[in-house]
Amino acid sequence: MPLNVQTCPLDGVLLIDPSTKFEDFRGEYVELYNAVEYKAAGISYDFVEDDISVSRQHVLRGIHGDQKTAKLVSCLHGSFYLAVVNNIKDSPQYRKWTAFTLSDRNRRQVLIPPGFGNGHVVLTETAMFHYKQTKAYDRDSQFTLLWNDPTVNIWWPISNPLISQRDSGL
Repeated sequence: MPLNVQTCPLDGVLLIDPSTKFEDFRGEYVELYNAVEYKAAGISYDFVEDDISVSRQHVLRGIHGDQKTAKLVSCLHGSFYLAVVNNIKDSPQYRKWTAFTLSDRNRRQVLIPPGFGNGHVVLTETAMFHYKQTKAYDRDSQFTLLWNDPTVNIWWPISNPLISQRDSGL
């Protein structure tokens, strides 16, 4: 079965259901990435780095991004709410956002193009956030938007998240 790729309200952001998901009495098997299938679906990024972030419930990470890196985001364990923000200044969708709930049950993925930021808040006791990147991590080239920036006005499923100094604007 081919990948199920859906467009989203923000141009270039895609919601993906992996094509290979199998579950039986032994457990589960999921193919998170297959370059041939993704290219056949029109996703032609060359990913060079894989990263994970493990956080506890109510931790909010982000909104971070840069102008050169695409990311393919998955949830390996637990559940999180993912917000994606267009931060391309000359885009008609500048500072518009969309959101998704990713989990180890739905196995959905979100493709985030360059110029977009993303952040997430953990909904379960713990969650493992996985992302493939098209560029090596470079903190110096990143932008940070405040999670509660009133000009972006992202709806979050909690009101008092646990956040780092960087994400609090300090």
